[in-house]
Amino acid sequence: MCPHQPACPAADATDAEAARIIAGHPEQGWNLLCNGVIQFEDTGELLPDGRCVAPHRGPALHLAAA
Repeated sequence: MCPHQPACPAADATDAEAARIIAGHPEQGWNLLCNGVIQFEDTGELLPDGRCVAPHRGPALHLAAA
């Protein structure tokens, strides 16, 4: 499926976000990764099988230091 060498991680892999962007739409807030994952700017994801991954952004650094 992935033509890159080394191949991009599968959509269900723990490092799935490391796949290459094949269609970027930053003006709309999302990217399509080579493994079929749609990644949103809030760090949420839509997997190829229709499952959703909730946003998983860490705390803001300026708040963590307070």
